[in-house]
Amino acid sequence: MHSAALAEMGLEDWSYEAIEVSAEGFEALVRSLPEKGFAGVNVTVPHKVAALAVADEASDAAREIGAANTLTFVKGVIQAENTDATAIVDALPSQPEGVRALVMGAGGSARAAVWALREAGAAVNVWNRTDAKAEALADEMGVGLDTEDPEILVNATTVGLASANEVQPLPERREPDLKPFSVLADGLKAEVVMDLVYGSRDTDLIVAARAAGAATVDGLEILARQGAASLRIWTGADPPLDTMRRAARGLP
Repeated sequence: MHSAALAEMGLEDWSYEAIEVSAEGFEALVRSLPEKGFAGVNVTVPHKVAALAVADEASDAAREIGAANTLTFVKGVIQAENTDATAIVDALPSQPEGVRALVMGAGGSARAAVWALREAGAAVNVWNRTDAKAEALADEMGVGLDTEDPEILVNATTVGLASANEVQPLPERREPDLKPFSVLADGLKAEVVMDLVYGSRDTDLIVAARAAGAATVDGLEILARQGAASLRIWTGADPPLDTMRRAARGLP
């Protein structure tokens, strides 16, 4: 995705690569990257909170969210940003001001979703499989715990990650499995459903939402948008979002 964008932008001397790292080795790795010529990195689960901690400077958004997905290296300084937040709001079919939203999860991605929706004027509530984590996040962010009748539903858990990347297609697995989301026991009624999980196939939540007639935003759309925002920070130029979308979905 990034490589396709860099090529179209004429930045042939730039490259983008994946690096796996343990939680224990994260800080040392990040601090070693500037001298290796890295302009910055995207950070994914489970390192987003650690990414903020290792930074010397942070945007207001990253600091208030408490997590960062983008680090930039400038003259020996590590700068932290959270481009997940803008991607989440920008990907919605309409502005969420005054709309009831429910964010499922309590990790770094959930924090970005809660903060972004709250800042955009939505009435935000939180649900998590562990009540104490939901309560702690809601208290910290100044949002609620009411799970009834959300108009916007956001999955910021890792539920669906395995099935979205398995070989067997959903029709052969029969009905979408929403049992891990006990909050949806009475049915999926939201008008807009966003799933931050992405893979080679639609998640069960996205499949069920489409079947219920909801507008959907999948994780690949969020991936492309947050990636484009990161590239803009690193290069100072506007990346080709449509190219990144197509590449993320494996399209020519």
